[in-house]
Amino acid sequence: MSKKVLLSGVKPTGAPHIGNYFGAMKQFVDLQKDHCGYIFIADYHALNFIQNREEMQKNIIGVLLDYLAIGLDPEKLILFKQSDISEHTELAWIFDTLTTMPYLMRAHAFKDAEAKNKEISIGTFNYPMLMAADILIYNPDIVPIGSDQKQHVEIARDTAEKFNRIFGETFKLPESKIIEEVAIIPGVDGKKMSKSYNNHIPLFAGYEEIKKCVMSIVTDSGEGIPKNVYAIHKLFRSEEELKNIYKEKEGKYKELKELLIEDIEKFIAPLREKRKEFEKDIPKILAILKAGGEKAKKIAEEKMKEVREKIGVSV
Repeated sequence: MSKKVLLSGVKPTGAPHIGNYFGAMKQFVDLQKDHCGYIFIADYHALNFIQNREEMQKNIIGVLLDYLAIGLDPEKLILFKQSDISEHTELAWIFDTLTTMPYLMRAHAFKDAEAKNKEISIGTFNYPMLMAADILIYNPDIVPIGSDQKQHVEIARDTAEKFNRIFGETFKLPESKIIEEVAIIPGVDGKKMSKSYNNHIPLFAGYEEIKKCVMSIVTDSGEGIPKNVYAIHKLFRSEEELKNIYKEKEGKYKELKELLIEDIEKFIAPLREKRKEFEKDIPKILAILKAGGEKAKKIAEEKMKEVREKIGVSV
């Protein structure tokens, strides 16, 4: 039986944190063992946040280094850059013509921006349609994501159903894959870990940075077990093991934090070293991205040929 196809992407908007890793990135590494598919760098999506040439280029290379360092294998998954595949934006326009403004006004990103009284760019408003194109053009079976991206996969499915209904069966309806036990990773303040909240622990942090982050974890002096420390610690040790440790060290918050520091450092250190090794030869890793783009381009071209025939513009 042929392998199922996965697809997911990440915006090059800055360094990842451990919440990104356990919430989504780790899935890609685990799933590549028995899936094939695509992981792309969503640089056109990132234009909604970054409009600086040097920063964008640095972040694109950074994402590529991150994924190679955590163990993504370009022999098993196709790694590519969204902007190298013009068919993504072409398909997004076609989807635009089928989609109403009231429907897109339900999107979380739009509603959040509207609630903050921000001037909303067309890119922010149209974000879900480009994401639908990113997904559907490759006919994936599953889309591994964090819980905050679930609506985007639902929109992609709605869009596929609408296109199929109007023009005939063309797109597969993908399923989102969310690991519920790590759907929401807490930050050092107990809220969802996020760079925008400045409550995160960087995935490739050095020892001193890890120490600083962990020692800043908010604890309640009335707690026997510091829940915020425990919530992060269970990413690195089994709960069965932690229950005994936290019972033995009940009320000893400093000792528990010191143990968490050591466990995080033990986990991050090898990833950090691998990233440094890949960073020594940037042309080599960019060649991986280029080769992946060429493979993805062939698949996207074939799909768009079918789409153009379905909508009647191929004459």
